[in-house]
This record gives sequence, C-alpha cells and structure tokens, in this order.
Amino acid sequence: MSDTATTTRAVREDLRNVAIVAHVDHGKTTLVDAMLRQTGAFSTHGEVADRVMDSGDLEKEKGITILAKNTTVFYSGPAAEGETITINVIDTPGHADFGGEVERGLSMVDGVVLLVDASEGPLPQTRFVLRKALAAKLPVILVVNKTDRPDARISEVVSESMDLLLGLASDLADEVPDLDLDAVLDVPVVYAAAKVGAASLEQPANGSAPENDNLEPLFSTIVKHIPAPSYDPEAPLQAHVTNLDASPFLGRLALLRIFNGTLRKGQQVAWARHNGELKTVKITELLATKALERVSADSAGPGEIVAVAGIEDITIGETLTDLENPRPLPLITVDDPAISMTIGINTSPLAGKVKGAKVTARQVKDRLDKELVGNVSLKVLPTERPDAWEVQGRGELALAILVEQMRREGFELTVGKPQVVTRLVDGKVHEPMEHMIIDVPEEYLGAVTQLMAARKGRMTNMANHGTGWVRMEFIVPARGLIGFRTRFLTDTRGAGIASSYAEGYEHWAGDIEYRTNGSMIADRAGVVTPFAMINLQERGSFFVQPTSEVYEGMIVGENSRADDMDVNITKEKKLTNMRAASSDSFENLTPPRTLTLEESLEFAREDECVEVTPESIRIRKVILDANERMKAHRARARA
Repeated sequence: MSDTATTTRAVREDLRNVAIVAHVDHGKTTLVDAMLRQTGAFSTHGEVADRVMDSGDLEKEKGITILAKNTTVFYSGPAAEGETITINVIDTPGHADFGGEVERGLSMVDGVVLLVDASEGPLPQTRFVLRKALAAKLPVILVVNKTDRPDARISEVVSESMDLLLGLASDLADEVPDLDLDAVLDVPVVYAAAKVGAASLEQPANGSAPENDNLEPLFSTIVKHIPAPSYDPEAPLQAHVTNLDASPFLGRLALLRIFNGTLRKGQQVAWARHNGELKTVKITELLATKALERVSADSAGPGEIVAVAGIEDITIGETLTDLENPRPLPLITVDDPAISMTIGINTSPLAGKVKGAKVTARQVKDRLDKELVGNVSLKVLPTERPDAWEVQGRGELALAILVEQMRREGFELTVGKPQVVTRLVDGKVHEPMEHMIIDVPEEYLGAVTQLMAARKGRMTNMANHGTGWVRMEFIVPARGLIGFRTRFLTDTRGAGIASSYAEGYEHWAGDIEYRTNGSMIADRAGVVTPFAMINLQERGSFFVQPTSEVYEGMIVGENSRADDMDVNITKEKKLTNMRAASSDSFENLTPPRTLTLEESLEFAREDECVEVTPESIRIRKVILDANERMKAHRARARA
C-alpha cells in the first residue's frame, strides 16, 4: 500500500477539463458559444447559429439543455504563457430531472464553473448540481452572468452564492468527512455578460456589462484554479465510458475519459463489463474533439476525453483497461427513479390513421431499449400486458420529453398518468419527497400556501426581501407536484417561479386531490359540430376543435363540476325551411384550449390516459365503454 501512496503523480499542464453548471436559463450554453467564438473555433466565413451546443430540436424549442455534451476550445492567451492549452468544456443540463446526465458530466472533469444569474441568484437546480460537484470534491469558480440585466443585484447574488456553498459544505460534512471547507469558500468570482462575450474580475455596476470586451479573465481563472489532470505514469490503461453517441458510418461511439495510460487506434484492450466479465476488443477508430467536430486521432493520453468506435454493446459506466493488467474503475451511480408511467401501443379506435406511423409493440419496445443504452437514469420494467411497459425516471419532465421525442419519430402510444415509485422501509410505504422553492409576488402568497397545503406540502422557510416578492420553501411529496405547474401558473397569473430537487423518502402522506373538476366525455364516435359545442359550452371548457374526429370514451373538455359527464358533442342541428330569428351565433363560441403533452399528462386522472400520435394528442378514459366504466367504478367502490 505504501508503494502506491508514494508514487509521484504526473500532471498534464496543457489540459483542463471543466463542467459548466447552472440553473435552467442562466446562460450556460450562451457562455460556451462565446468561448468557442473567441478562441477561433468557428471559421470566419462560416454561418454560426446561436446556442450551438443545444443541438436537439427539443432543446432549441424549450431553450433548455437535455443532454450533457462536450466541446473543446484551444486557448493560447496571456495566461497560457506561450503554450496552447486544451480546455474540454462539458455543458451539463440545469434541470434536476436530467440528474443522470449531470452525474456523468461531473465524472469527466476536474472542476466546475458555477454560473449564476445576476438577478435571480442561485436557484434549486443550481443547488442540486453544485451539491453533486462538492460531493465529488471538485473546485468551483463562481461566474455571475447577465450583469447587464436592468434588475441585476450583483453583490447580493455573490453573498447568496457563498451562503449556498457554505450551507452545502456543512450538509456534506458527514457524507464527505475530508471536505476542505476553506477551499470551498475560497472561490474566485468572475463577472460576465455572456451575450456580449465580456468577463471581468472587477465588479461592474448593477445593470452594466463588464468593461472588458472579451472572456480573457474567465480563461485565465480556469487555467489558474482548475487543476490540470494528474495521472500515475506507471499505471496501466484505465478509461471510463461516460457517454454514448452514434455515427452513421462507425456505429456506436463510446465517449470516455482516460484516467491513466495511453489509448491507440487499432489497439487490443480489455473491456470490463457491468456484470464483471472481461472481453478483448479492438479500437477500430479513435476520435478527438476539436470545437464541435470529431477528428480522427492516432493516440490519446491521460486526462483526454475521446470517442472510440468498434465496440457494439458497450454502455455507460464500463471501463476499457489493459489486457495484461486489467484494473476496472467503479461504475457510475445515479439517483434512483422517483416517477414512473406506463407507455404502450396506441389502443384507441383512431389508431393507425397516421400514414407511416409506428404502431406495433415490437417497434415501441425496441425504441425503449435503445433509450436505455444512453440514458442511465431510466428503467424499463414489464407490466401485466405484453404491449405496455412501465418506464421509471427522475421526474415528470424527463419522461414527457422521452414521449415527445418518440412522437416526433413517428410512434403512436398510449401513456398512463405519472405515478411515484414507492419503497417499503420497515414494512411501511415510503414515497419520494421534493424540496420546493417558490418565488411569488406578495399578493399570491395565500393562493400558493393553499395550493401547497392541498398537496400535502409543509412550509420549512419563508423570507420577504422587501422587494414585493416572497420566497417560500416547502417539503412536498413528489406526487403532489404532478400537475402542479399548470395550477401554479394559473393561480399566480404566470408571475411565480417554482423549482425543486429530490429530498429523500418519507412516510406516505395520504391521499392528494389533484383535480377538483370532472371530465366531459364523448358518448359516441363522430365529428365535433359547432352546434353541439355552443349548447354545451356553459357546462365547461373544451379541448377539441369543431370538425375534429372523436370516439366514445374520449375526453373532449373539462366539466365545471366535480363529476364526469357524458356528452353528445356530434349533435347536428335539425334542418327545416323555417327561418329562426335567433340564428346560431358562432362568434359566441369560446375558443377551445389546446393542451400540450405535459399539460395532458398533468390533466389526466387515474382512470384516464393520453393517446399520443405524430399529429395529435388526445386524452381518453382507460375503459372507453360507458357501461363497462360504470361497472369498474362500482367494483372499485365496493373494494
């Protein structure tokens, strides 16, 4: 043991691996853009899109990062002292639902850049990602971004961030006994406006961009404060698979960080699998990253992040190591799933109407298996039915995004209401809890407190900063947040900000009333008529447009009362040759609500599900026939 302890570790000064962590929408991806631009990663004549790292269609639309991605910038400014330093930047998601992506991103780096909005300050997702970074003992650089926002409050945000660091460090003192508190609090602060590509070590006035016109202070802080990768020059090859990708020419690509040794193209290596077996494989292609391109390389050394091709079934967390002296690295651990939903084939009467849609159980199962390959935080379990599967994930958003991606790929699905994944502890049922932080204008304080109380939330903290806004903190069951966001935005007129992170497990909190209004259900198949809608619109609000096709058991609207109501929404006007003085005034018809996939999943009750096709999203009863539904309801009441 003493021999290994005294081995001197070598350091690669020409390399830095850093992750950028932040809350959703605080400007991570914009900052990476500016770093790429200023290091000449884009050719001068090339057309460059904004937020190049958000490459998926859904990422561009929602404006959030879903997958952890890496890019490389080559820095040769003053702090490099005449050398060129390669900085590998990992852009991690800011949302706690994509926790699996964050954990993998942090396993590849030697330090983190914590990005905080100069007005909003550190928010819950920041806390979630930062806690992971501190637990891994990674050094932190604080970047206060958007200093040019008119409502910026830079000094307060810096002190809030320091409080957060101190709070997290004291929380982690038991879990990580050798955490260096002084190092945690000795954090360099950089002030930036990523949109204009400016950074400074001097604090600018609130609402103004840093006087410097480039990101040089940020680059020099990264070079100075993020440790260069260290390695044991005598150790055998050890490379950890942290992500997967695919290439149309090379097949599956494994992204890995090399911890020790050198990896060469054409080399025979040992592949340490999840189940403990070792296989001999050949590296057919080795790719290094330059800006956003992957280029072929002959070899790669310790500390580098590269992609390899030629290993068909390799998955995340496995190790490539030396054939003669195999030393596998520990597997990546991910938070347990908290939310599950059932995904199956489309069983509605309108199934298969979309040309070219994928409707068979085999196609759905293959797609779910494919998702498991790259998404470590998902689990797929069989159900009693052969054409439906239970999919478990970290949060509602992560599962909704999977369904949305499948919908865009042409799948037709039936998706059940999200449920929580419970545990048995000492024979008693425990459920996952969330720590919720809510910022609202003072006048909505009562409405939000009432809403959280109905969902079994208990307030742990409340602060009024005297700015007209109140910050409240709650511990609430994860299932209490299913369908919460829509109600919350309605009750606060869109002004509230709410976000949460996992807070462990507690006793089952009892029944929660999600929706006080019943559903309006079509009692026959046909086409929606404006005449029927005008007669029914006093009874509630609609989700269907005139002339759209409906079937028996499909939910066409929300009832204004608590119970479900079967309606004939296909009723046509009796035609006579008499002229009526009161002609139908269609301009009085209230426009129907168009629900997104997330809103539909939130709206559905236990006995309802969502039908998802490439062209439309419909909500329906699980049992379509009204008589059968009645029988099932009576059986449940008796039980």
